[in-house]
Amino acid sequence: MLHFMLSPFDTIVAPITGNQPAAVALVRLSGAESWEVAGKVFLAWPRNPESHRATYGRYSTGDDGLVIPFEEGHSYTGERSVELSCHGSPVSVRALVEACIQAGARHAEAGEFTQRAFLNGRMDLTEAEAVADTVNAQTEAQLRMANRQREGALHKEVSALRNRVLKVLVAVEASVDFEEEIGPLDRDSARGELADLSDSVEALLKTADLGHIMRSGLRIAIVGPPNAGKSSLFNAIVGRERAIVTPIAGTTRDYVEESVDMGGVPVVLIDTAGLRETEDEVESIGIEHAKRQMRDADLTWLVYDADDVASMWDWKASVNPTCLVANKVDLHGKANADRLRDSETRTPLFCVSARTGEGLAELVATVAELAERAGALHIPPISDRHKPLLMATRRALNAATASIKDSRPDDLLSTLLRGAANDLGEITGETATEDMIERIFADFCIGK
Repeated sequence: MLHFMLSPFDTIVAPITGNQPAAVALVRLSGAESWEVAGKVFLAWPRNPESHRATYGRYSTGDDGLVIPFEEGHSYTGERSVELSCHGSPVSVRALVEACIQAGARHAEAGEFTQRAFLNGRMDLTEAEAVADTVNAQTEAQLRMANRQREGALHKEVSALRNRVLKVLVAVEASVDFEEEIGPLDRDSARGELADLSDSVEALLKTADLGHIMRSGLRIAIVGPPNAGKSSLFNAIVGRERAIVTPIAGTTRDYVEESVDMGGVPVVLIDTAGLRETEDEVESIGIEHAKRQMRDADLTWLVYDADDVASMWDWKASVNPTCLVANKVDLHGKANADRLRDSETRTPLFCVSARTGEGLAELVATVAELAERAGALHIPPISDRHKPLLMATRRALNAATASIKDSRPDDLLSTLLRGAANDLGEITGETATEDMIERIFADFCIGK
């Protein structure tokens, strides 16, 4: 059911804490009748409830907990709301939600609480998206990035750009309608402002790849010849014996993957079968899987025995690795590997020992540096939804700049500027369509 087809006057209910058993869970009611519904299920509901004042008592379900009412304009959704705590067993939570439904509420749709907060002006679309990013954060760096966006950092940046575009648009239209009173458009000033705006939009677009990595993570394939220590490296970074390690060549017959936090960047690390020519049918399938994982990965680490540089050259051309990893330097030293730094290869080289941990911090730091870059930005990096809208804005601004330079009619300039303002407004939600808003909130979980 589409959210916009639901009555905005419905009182909705859903648990806002996880589904797993816990000591305490929270259930939220929101809507004009939320206090009345709460009064039917909470036996200690006060005669004159005060917003933000907690009351302890029993529910009609037999459980007990704290209940906090929120007055309209002072809640998460902007509506009258109530948050009810109960014991966190799934049975207790279901019973309380069902009691609220029997008392006149209905189940909240996915994302409906946050959607109502947006529709009631409690947040813009970038801040609403940041709520989902906060809930889904797997690393501290992701959480910090989501918090900054939820606090309005990206909203302020995009709104400021839109206001500047509208200011130029007003000047253009005023010069057309009231040229006799205010004179013609200052085209040099307008062109300079549009060029500055285009540069600002370009700066935002440059954060897109970083934003995608920080939100979606990286897939890193560990590839190389047999017995290079790929599985040992995989286990050392994961921090446990996840992949089987033996001295026998070809031990890994299929790929193994594990999620890991690399300095704030969510990573799926993939250990693959050793690359070599073989007539073993099972091993051949594993090698084909390795090649597929390599093609699908964002980064590829070519791991080889530091004492066997020839094997690295055998595979480097076909693998096209992101970096070279000379392993087992604790056994062979770094002399052979280090000579590559001054050779014809320009691929970054790391000398490591999966057994002792030597060099692993430097290897992991190449990924962790992405989180540091994201944290150093004055605004959170943009998301995949924002990118095409900013690209359209940039095209419109560049076309508007060309229009001024070529002295084209001002009505064309006005059309281009309106388009740019509309695209920026779709990012914040000021000009977003119902369909766009529906798609955004459909990806939220129940209770948000």
